[in-house]
Amino acid sequence: MGKGIRALLDTIDEEIKTPADGVPAATGQHSNNVTRIPIAHIEINPKQPRRDFDEKALGELSESIRLHDIIQPITVSQIGPDSYRLISGERRLRASKMAGLTDIPAYVRAVENSEMLELALIENLQREDLNAMEIAMSYRQLMDECELTQEQVAERMKKDRSTIANFLRLLKLPPDIQLAIREGKLSMGHARAISGLNFVEQQLYLFRETLDRGLSVRQVEQMAKDLAVDKPAPESPAVPAKLPLAYKKIEDSIASLFSTKVTMQRKKSGKGTIAIEFYNDEDLERIIEKMNL
Repeated sequence: MGKGIRALLDTIDEEIKTPADGVPAATGQHSNNVTRIPIAHIEINPKQPRRDFDEKALGELSESIRLHDIIQPITVSQIGPDSYRLISGERRLRASKMAGLTDIPAYVRAVENSEMLELALIENLQREDLNAMEIAMSYRQLMDECELTQEQVAERMKKDRSTIANFLRLLKLPPDIQLAIREGKLSMGHARAISGLNFVEQQLYLFRETLDRGLSVRQVEQMAKDLAVDKPAPESPAVPAKLPLAYKKIEDSIASLFSTKVTMQRKKSGKGTIAIEFYNDEDLERIIEKMNL
């Protein structure tokens, strides 16, 4: 006591420089310990599940790295003498490049391609900053490319099967709703309630109401229950003629414009009808405003 912490840790410098097995880790060499690898030798995994990176957050991380270096090493797989493929840590790798680092601490794992993909997906899924759509796409990748069932994904992720199913349902939502989830405009709770509806026009209606009125998750859940009871009338036995592709695109464009179901019918003579559905008087007023009437 009184001699200072350096006196108690007089070998700390040597221990930091020397791995636990006593052999110094050379840059870029394979080791069971952390080793520094030239950033130029690392390629991004093309099947990396992460898609969205906050540029402001990356800048802040870059400044931290510039001051303190990397605290948590990335994980890579060696694919050649001086070539590595990233398994996890793309955000840290990007920020390190921004900070001007030429090499980066990394764990090197020897894995097969299928194992590498599964490792990348699982390790990224364990991060807390992924948005719900990234999580959903990662679960789908695990199932499709690693040939796993929902039960197996749930087992690997230590989640309930229902949780996996809820995320996967997000992938069936219309693009506008998926974008709102990615951008943080719609929470997972709101999205889960909306995804429980079977009809796209109902999903779009409830989505718009949620944003416009700032509905709580409980309110959205109740509206979803009410809409589910109000099922569309059964279709007529007569099957309408299939629309040519060009007209189908027009039908879809109008439906997207008004955020509701639109049905277009065209006769051989060139005549036809366009039907725009609405759910209540407020919905009708909204559509009329869209028409600038």
